[in-house]
Amino acid sequence: MKRGKKYTKVVKNLDRTVAYTVESAVKEAKKTSYSSFVGTLEVHFDIKIPKDKDPKSIKGALALPHSSGSKNVKVAVFATPDMDKIATDAGADFVGLDSLIKDIKAGKIEFDVAIATPSVMPKIAILGKELGPKGLMPNPKNGTVTDDIAQAVSEYKKGKQTFACDTSGVIHMTAGKLDLDDEKLVENVHACVIALEEVLGKVYTQAIDRMHLAPTMGPSFKIEYSKPE
Repeated sequence: MKRGKKYTKVVKNLDRTVAYTVESAVKEAKKTSYSSFVGTLEVHFDIKIPKDKDPKSIKGALALPHSSGSKNVKVAVFATPDMDKIATDAGADFVGLDSLIKDIKAGKIEFDVAIATPSVMPKIAILGKELGPKGLMPNPKNGTVTDDIAQAVSEYKKGKQTFACDTSGVIHMTAGKLDLDDEKLVENVHACVIALEEVLGKVYTQAIDRMHLAPTMGPSFKIEYSKPE
């Protein structure tokens, strides 16, 4: 794969064979980011997939301790009509169970997160074909199937993220915008690790083969991970 001039320039003096601590990788990611916008610190995990698990079943959600905010996240709520005002007051962008189902069936999907109450899940099961491949089907594992609609909407509006394993055993997360303080980004990275350990039910050394940090645009840094004391 041919790299661009900007990428080639920022990696020129990097030793690509060394492993970094989380703290040093955060500093390097900031230095080597060459996007014209404020980039995001990405965290990539190569996990050890348990033999009894389908990679696609490994998923979860994470609210970072330090958020850059995600006001542009569009949230849809599937609930009974009496819950629509609660959802709207909490910040939901799309409500109305029947109208949402109709729009989605027509191919109109304009949201990033879908939240549903347990009572309407049987009714929206017909949307599996449209929402499933996009990772938008509400799921109890990531907190998008809940009776506490207001709380769920608020969390996703503030930057809560979902994550899922792909077929090759890789999970991608974000640890915040690069304009956050180094210390806050480091804490966010550790929060990503903890969330993954909880989903897999194993500690880092048993659950993860490799971990890399990278800016949105820039090189990745292999991590020699150790938990904070």
